[in-house]
Amino acid sequence: MTVVVVTGAFGALGRAVVSELVGRGYSVAAVDVAPAPAQTDAALALGGVDLTDEPAVIAAYHTVAEKLGGLDALVNIAGGFTWEPVETGSIDSWEAMFRINLRTAAASSRAALPHLLKNGGAIVNIGAAGAIQPGTGMAPYAASKAGVRALTESLAEELRGKKVRVNAILPTIIDTPANRSSMPDADTSAWVRPQSAAKVIAFLISDEASAITGASLPLSLAG
Repeated sequence: MTVVVVTGAFGALGRAVVSELVGRGYSVAAVDVAPAPAQTDAALALGGVDLTDEPAVIAAYHTVAEKLGGLDALVNIAGGFTWEPVETGSIDSWEAMFRINLRTAAASSRAALPHLLKNGGAIVNIGAAGAIQPGTGMAPYAASKAGVRALTESLAEELRGKKVRVNAILPTIIDTPANRSSMPDADTSAWVRPQSAAKVIAFLISDEASAITGASLPLSLAG
């Protein structure tokens, strides 16, 4: 059975991805800095894992491999968002966004590679449409997500011919309770549903996407 690690697994998108993958027969390890919930669809739930701390991530993925019999795919969902103009914002926000969005993806990918390189596998990163066309107040977030896209493309080239594929999705606003709360007057009709994003992620780690690597797929419809 294919073993998939999902980071940021206890958030809205993470839960949707875990549910989708379990429904497709994958053995899922849910990893997050948040405490593990009492109930989850995942075969293994690891809470309290600081995904910016590479030794902690390495240890967590060794645990996954030992308990579930390997590690075949990785979905890097862990991340965050901030809105503030460059002129009036804080430089600390830039560091925070790079840590939570880019460092987590890089550390997680590095920790997974020794396992993925054994038999081949796939990595899917979560970028953002704003990394291509950012709006006002999005500079720290968009810059960090542009880094995720660059990581995706560079790592895909690095691993070309080694049976490990690396791709990303670039969603617009994802329809989550947190986003609805922060934008109560927004038109949510075109927001990307977590379940729709989860289906694209599942496709990218599947054998059906065996010819795809280094791609960043825009997601801009509710689905």
